[in-house]
Amino acid sequence: MTAAGVEVDADPDWEYAPLRIPADVTRVSAAVRLSLHAEYGGWELARVLRYTDGSRRVWLRRPRPPASDLLPLPGLIH
Repeated sequence: MTAAGVEVDADPDWEYAPLRIPADVTRVSAAVRLSLHAEYGGWELARVLRYTDGSRRVWLRRPRPPASDLLPLPGLIH
């Protein structure tokens, strides 16, 4: 599936998170929000669209964890 040019499901190496930033949010405030997502969630900026009403649509991305990280750890055998 493509979301405004960003391949959301086609890229197995990245996971994407779309965000909408309302028009009344200042540029500085938006930058702080995105910085917090980057610092604590491991996200990076993939794409930004700014609409005529002043709102923004932002896509963040981060690397998907390796498949081995998704498997449960084996239990100990007694």
